[in-house]
Amino acid sequence: MRTVMNLTVLLAGIAALPSVANAESKFVTGTATPLTATANLDFTITIPKFVYLRVGTGTNAATSATMDNLMFTVPAANIGDGTAIAGTGGDLTGGQVTARVMGNNGAIAFSSTTTGALGNGAGDTISWTQMNVAVASNTSATALSHPGLVDGSTTSINLPTTSGTKVTNLDAKWTFSYKNTAIVAAGTYGGINTNNGRVTYGVSMP
Repeated sequence: MRTVMNLTVLLAGIAALPSVANAESKFVTGTATPLTATANLDFTITIPKFVYLRVGTGTNAATSATMDNLMFTVPAANIGDGTAIAGTGGDLTGGQVTARVMGNNGAIAFSSTTTGALGNGAGDTISWTQMNVAVASNTSATALSHPGLVDGSTTSINLPTTSGTKVTNLDAKWTFSYKNTAIVAAGTYGGINTNNGRVTYGVSMP
């Protein structure tokens, strides 16, 4: 009697143990040839939605507060003569920056916004149309396009997906230069978040 009671308690304790996995086992006996058994195991993978934008200094899939400042100095003898002026600064130096957009939930709209023409604080301006952007491939098969720069406006382009219908992974090297096609008043135009010298880039994904 004591043996039966102990066995009952043991079985009850095993039944109370929590299940630790979505798996199963099967014990088969008999005379069939072959003798077979099956067991199932379920898997679930969860991928979060994300979007990433980098223009200039940054680290992939991370947030950085560092902002680059591109500078263009026109020699006095070349003012307005159409000689393109290369820049300094940028994470790739020489007025060149790394640009990248990544996302995984559908087509992405990519935009650039300016608050107006660059000013010198004395009432004189230089239009953003005087800025040229050369786009070159970096690591992606298709280079990331640059949305146009318009004074006091937002320009948006739709980016192609690079895998299926939802994944976008595009980058490029953008090289900026000042076209220098007009004679303008002396002064320093734009600056670090002053005199309309900042371009704000944005991405929007469903």
